[in-house]
Amino acid sequence: MRLYTILLPKKPFPVMPKIVSPEVEFVHLLAQTKAAAPEIFTPDGSGFLNLMEGRWQEPGQPRDFVSPIDGSVIGQLPMLDEATAGRAVRAAKAEAAAWAATDLDERRRRVEDCLTQLQPHVELIGKLLMWEIGKTYKLGFTDIDRAIDGVQWYVDNIEGMLGKRRPLGLVSNIASWNYPMSVLLHAVLVQVLCGNAVIAKTPTDGGFISLSLTFAVARRCGLPVTLVSGSGGELSDVLVRNDAVDCLSFVGGRYNGRNIADALAQQDKRYMLEMEGVNTYGIWDYSDWDALAQQLRKGYDYGKQRCTAYVRFVVERRLFPQFLETYWNTVRALQVGNPTLVDAPGDALPELAFGPVINARQAQDLDRLYQDALKTGATPIYEGRLDESLFLPGQDMSAYRAPRALVNLPRQSELYFKEPFGPIDSIVLVDRVEELVGEMNISNGALVAALASDDEKWAARTAKEVRAFKVGLNQLRSRGDRAEVFGGLGESWKGAFVGGALLVEAVTEGEKPILGNFDDAIRLPENI
Repeated sequence: MRLYTILLPKKPFPVMPKIVSPEVEFVHLLAQTKAAAPEIFTPDGSGFLNLMEGRWQEPGQPRDFVSPIDGSVIGQLPMLDEATAGRAVRAAKAEAAAWAATDLDERRRRVEDCLTQLQPHVELIGKLLMWEIGKTYKLGFTDIDRAIDGVQWYVDNIEGMLGKRRPLGLVSNIASWNYPMSVLLHAVLVQVLCGNAVIAKTPTDGGFISLSLTFAVARRCGLPVTLVSGSGGELSDVLVRNDAVDCLSFVGGRYNGRNIADALAQQDKRYMLEMEGVNTYGIWDYSDWDALAQQLRKGYDYGKQRCTAYVRFVVERRLFPQFLETYWNTVRALQVGNPTLVDAPGDALPELAFGPVINARQAQDLDRLYQDALKTGATPIYEGRLDESLFLPGQDMSAYRAPRALVNLPRQSELYFKEPFGPIDSIVLVDRVEELVGEMNISNGALVAALASDDEKWAARTAKEVRAFKVGLNQLRSRGDRAEVFGGLGESWKGAFVGGALLVEAVTEGEKPILGNFDDAIRLPENI
């Protein structure tokens, strides 16, 4: 008798759902924050306070703050009204004279002490930024690390940059949510180092917990810093127009920036207004597609929620097949998901391209812009899909959007002239160099741009026709660190430029004229 072996199909092993890494569970991060800075909380520990009149007080009108990671409420913003914020401004100004009279060596010592005391909290801050503004841990850590490293450079070099220049008095800071450490905290500590008192508003879209922790450390070190929360509409007058404010540093959108510029037009007040423009990447007579693929991957950091993100590609028409192949193969490999999840305790946090956009409202606005482009005649060339295995089962995914791209965007589309501030790219095909330059300049000024070409001499020559503060040749450009200057042309920037010695000059007074983009003149630094 012949025996036969029957092979039954193997049952697939069940795929276990991911878990939130114990290293980043928010309840533990909140407990660490309470241990590190108990003064920022209300007495019962359930709410947050504002830093004003030299101490933490005033819970204001608490407003729930929802994390973009999973839609959970992780805290309450202590929203102030205009009158209470006015008290904060007046008290901050009252600190300015004594601080300006403080010896530079003492100011430098206190700022360096602040940096030293921030170091043990770097990992905690990086993890808080994941929950507050949806960064991956790598980007959250980089944000606070860059802030500390950048301010240390100023501490080491301030004497030569400051010279006999004098502080302005009280500097008011209103900044967007995307880089609360490397932009807002960095600016605040340099402004203080230069002898100014400082008041800052927390971004209502995220970052107030981590900022409260860092400002608590700064205040303990004897730095004259004030931190308040409130809506822009409620606090704009007092933080912008108030006579006690001597200088305004603003980072945000063009709509709010233009309103602020109009409000400051009648006042003799120093200002730096960083606004968005459509940053473009031009491609002409080009063949290094592997290098472009690396730049495309890098360009998707933080889901393009950066003022220096490249969201518009102007491509020579004959190169479109190679560009499309490179773009499609690169973008389809990007992973978008919940950055807090791991397969098992002890696993490293995931290497995602990016996590959520800042909130569900922004995700819906991206959908609106995309649908408007389609209705007006644009052609979709890529529509990514979210991988549900990169999320918790049933979790809120309303703030997550995969990359999308469009070609042949018509001029009547809103997206044609607007920075989406999220993962939507537009591609414009051109046949002549004049078209390429024109399409790269559609937003009347930008912070950065780039040109890719095998002919580097042509690229360098053409870059001079592009209305951007920085133009990369076969590479991306960004804000830069330390000595690198930063600003914008056209409507992307108003007022004094910053970065390197220019940041010191922007918040001080002296004989040297201030470089910047002003209504009556544009005074550019060398090599720009």
